[in-house]
Amino acid sequence: MKRKLGHVSFFVSLSILFCLPAWAHFGMIIPSDSMVMADDSRTLNLQISFSHPFERAGMDLQKPRVFGVMAQGAKTDLLAGLKKAAILGQGGWQIDYPLSRPGVYQFYMEPQPYWEPAEDCFIIHYTKTLVAAFGDDEGWAGEIGLRTEIVPLSRPFGLYVGNVFQGVVKLEGKAVPNALVEVEYYNRDGKAVAPTEYMITQSVKADANGVFTYAAPQAGWWGFAALHTAPEKLKRGDEAKDVELGAVLWVEFVDWQTKK
Repeated sequence: MKRKLGHVSFFVSLSILFCLPAWAHFGMIIPSDSMVMADDSRTLNLQISFSHPFERAGMDLQKPRVFGVMAQGAKTDLLAGLKKAAILGQGGWQIDYPLSRPGVYQFYMEPQPYWEPAEDCFIIHYTKTLVAAFGDDEGWAGEIGLRTEIVPLSRPFGLYVGNVFQGVVKLEGKAVPNALVEVEYYNRDGKAVAPTEYMITQSVKADANGVFTYAAPQAGWWGFAALHTAPEKLKRGDEAKDVELGAVLWVEFVDWQTKK
């Protein structure tokens, strides 16, 4: 009897395992505004986290190794200005950043390696988002020089729902042919419902030049994550474990509007 129960327990555990949703991880930098106009607040608030954005499930994010902004061709270290914040029920970070002049501001993060027992590997998501200020849109296609990075080919702000967005996936400065890119909606208010688990995280494949294309069906923030396995490993106790490198870009899409 005990042996039969053991078999039953095994198959029940196995069925539960395969029924669990394979939620995607995303490094997140979400600003209070992606297009700051003359009448808007000149203080930008940025929320920094590591989360499952559609399912609104946060994970604890240690203070990043690197957090900064690139504007007017220069990088500024903002790490010291980060303050702890609760984001999606877990530890995250935030910062208020004053905008003093027109331009495109690229905010970026390199986190500490995150151990994910479910995948038996470490995760490092090099994450960025862009904000345009006061009518200037010069420099949106510039590269920050992250180890892995999605470089936009479409302007990554001022996008309507349904606009096609394109980017090129790079690793160590070179385009990644046929890269797989995961796409997920930040379900901030929790109102979006996926018809099936397949719809939570969508996938698109880049072409031979590392270029991918996507058209967002809903207004809001959308994350694009291209994942690679690093050639090096990190130690977990006495064992060497794989390292997942993610190039993550967050882009906002807005609704078309007409006069009332």
